[in-house]
Amino acid sequence: MPKPKIYLGTAGVPLSAKGKDTIEGIKRVKELGLNAMEVEFVQGVRMSREKATQAGEVAKSLGVRLSVHAPYFINLCSEEKEKVEASKRRLLDTADRADAMGADAIAIHVGFYGDLKPEECFSKLKAELGEVADKVRENGYKVKLGVETMAKETAFGTIDEVIAISKEVEGVIPYIDWAHTFARQGGQINYGEIIDRLVKELHLTHINSHFEGLEIRKGKYVDVHRSVTYNTPPFEPLAREILNRDISITLICESPELEKDALIMKDVIEKLGYKFE
Repeated sequence: MPKPKIYLGTAGVPLSAKGKDTIEGIKRVKELGLNAMEVEFVQGVRMSREKATQAGEVAKSLGVRLSVHAPYFINLCSEEKEKVEASKRRLLDTADRADAMGADAIAIHVGFYGDLKPEECFSKLKAELGEVADKVRENGYKVKLGVETMAKETAFGTIDEVIAISKEVEGVIPYIDWAHTFARQGGQINYGEIIDRLVKELHLTHINSHFEGLEIRKGKYVDVHRSVTYNTPPFEPLAREILNRDISITLICESPELEKDALIMKDVIEKLGYKFE
């Protein structure tokens, strides 16, 4: 029988945490019976390396797996050099704190096509992200740069693109947002096929991912996060595909309900026979 290892948690500090700082969030994650948390730097890296180290020590002692979300203000496909250089600085700051806290991966919205063709954006991204990955290695950081799958058709981030860039740049992995991919593919997703591609083509032993529901407007799925109870996409089929494989995965709940929905996801997984340690 396959023996998956599942890490399940929230995007940021749980809503029910006593305090709003990262350490209180990690403690609350553990109290809730969850075992992962994504530290959100989406509005900027506003945490000292010392504080990041402390957060990492608490997470390690409680058995909570950490990942990080990079600032939203990143566009490595920009044709403006200043924006690209600022983006790279933000990524390196993120990698520094992620390293201090022992996070395994960084979720990154890498950029928009703009006036570039998708293949031109890919080439530019390969060079710019490659430079960041080189510096991450030079600094001795073990954290992976996770290129997130994106819902908007103007953004770099189809499943094919994130797999391709991961093949081209050492230290880069896909960061799968299951709902974004579902929306990008017009409301369709084959979970098992994606997992199998990640394992076969990239030899991944651990998958980093987000899950949430999405809103429907005028018959189209849009990147407005909703509860997992919207079933857009449905979670149970993903849980079944994970449990059918010998794979390790982090599932970060990015719905507005955070821990409430993460616990719904946990209940689905447990009803299928999985036991969280």
